[in-house]
Amino acid sequence: MKTTYAILCFLWLVTPVFAQTVSDKKPYESARPLYVGARALGIGNAFTAVADDATAGFWNPAGLIQWQGVKLFGVNKFYNREDYRFDPKGIGYSYRGYSLFWGNKIAIGVDSGVPDFNYYSIARQLGPYAAAGLSFKFKRRHPSDVYQFFGYQTNYDIGLLVKPRRNLKFGCLAQNLEGYGIQWLTLGTAYRYTAYQFSVDVAFPTDRTTPEVYIGAEWDRFPIVPIRLGFSNGACTVGIGVAWKGIHIDYARIFEKPAASDFIGLVISFQ
Repeated sequence: MKTTYAILCFLWLVTPVFAQTVSDKKPYESARPLYVGARALGIGNAFTAVADDATAGFWNPAGLIQWQGVKLFGVNKFYNREDYRFDPKGIGYSYRGYSLFWGNKIAIGVDSGVPDFNYYSIARQLGPYAAAGLSFKFKRRHPSDVYQFFGYQTNYDIGLLVKPRRNLKFGCLAQNLEGYGIQWLTLGTAYRYTAYQFSVDVAFPTDRTTPEVYIGAEWDRFPIVPIRLGFSNGACTVGIGVAWKGIHIDYARIFEKPAASDFIGLVISFQ
């Protein structure tokens, strides 16, 4: 327990050092994975190396190979929706080292209009310790009279996942948001110690020198009720979940400016 307290105190101290000034544009308004999934949000958006549930197509498509069968998820910002609405959803299928994924994330009530993205992902296991994945992201027009399977702007993500030990993982997500080349490079690590999992993401933008830092911890001493804590680039997050067989319900709160936001997510698994 002393080790756990020491780690949490360290995370509390270092996070403000890397915290960024809050910008007018929220991170979910672009084709980045932040805020996707109540579990990921509960651990401070430090999910690049975790990426072991149905939201992996957004966070790191290589993580889709970490389970077998079909997973569906949906997330809802259920409180203070007059401020903004953000409701991502998706479905993934994995079988014998191959994975496919479709997802959508849309934000309503933000200054940038209606940012709406469809994701199509594929992943492949590369031996016993690594996997790679690719996501194509299509920004859709609003308003539109027809359903848009693709869109008018195409970008991509490239994900890698390495697991040298059972309790240690490293993840990498290279993100193209506009034009050519990579605009964001996120490096993550996740470490499990008994009933605790600690994760850290560092996101490096190619147009400036100061990175974003995301730190999280999950305690699942009782797997049916995991408890989560995180720091999302300077904003505190908390979360809790309820798991029963193939159904997972997760709650998360992020203490962002100007007011806190609450999210609830549902993941259903079929094997």
